Amino acid sequence: MVALLSSEQIASYRSDGFVFPVRVAGAERAASWRRELEDAERTHGSMHYLPKLHLVLPLACGIARESAILDAVESVLGPDILLWDCSFIIKEPGDGKKVSWHQDLTYWGLQPDDVVSIWLALSPATDESGCMLMIPGTQTGPIVAHRDTLAADNILSRGQTIALPIDEEQAAHVILAPGEMSLHHGRVWHGSKPNRSADRRIGFNAQYIAPWVRQVVGDWDSALLVRGEDRYGYFSREVPPSGNFIPGEVERQKEIAARRAAYLRAGD
Repeated sequence: MVALLSSEQIASYRSDGFVFPVRVAGAERAASWRRELEDAERTHGSMHYLPKLHLVLPLACGIARESAILDAVESVLGPDILLWDCSFIIKEPGDGKKVSWHQDLTYWGLQPDDVVSIWLALSPATDESGCMLMIPGTQTGPIVAHRDTLAADNILSRGQTIALPIDEEQAAHVILAPGEMSLHHGRVWHGSKPNRSADRRIGFNAQYIAPWVRQVVGDWDSALLVRGEDRYGYFSREVPPSGNFIPGEVERQKEIAARRAAYLRAGD
């Protein structure tokens, strides 16, 4: 299954700041990924929003390197691709968790903005389950002012929220079936509402960067080469995990996540 974006899809991404749905796996394969994830959770605990998960969980690393996903990312970034981060974002039924309106690149310190985020559904992403909402065209503007709320019902670490009025009537509802994904630009305004369904809303979220992108807030960063070459060397080279949560690899993942968290907290 090839997910190389069509010219129409690329044009949509350029004009709107996002494109969906992009089919990268069949329903059965998506269900098998979900089973493997939930098996890992029974042993290692919740996988929700754990940073740099590709360093300790082969499932996450394997999905992030799925050829159909990389084909689509290549359509936007070109043939040389680094994986900067990935995680599972999980809304439990009735937990009331939401994602406030924000722009991804507000605190990441990545410049230039050759950064693509993918969001792959492992369970249905619907209005009822709290699918993503995106405001078309906002990626063409600057990073706008945000304010930190630190709200308990906000999935974002700082509860960061765009400090401008937002007309939600303009929002596209990113409805995805299991095995479908969206791609979005790091400046597009987006958020999501709580899960009101009876099932978990499980998404796999990954950020890919071109190798000429640099970390300009922190003095160090790392990434995993997933396609092509890195002729720049701006990011320390990461390696895939050898198994599920191997102790030495877990310590390395925690060290990298802590170093990143320090400069994310420093960002304004």
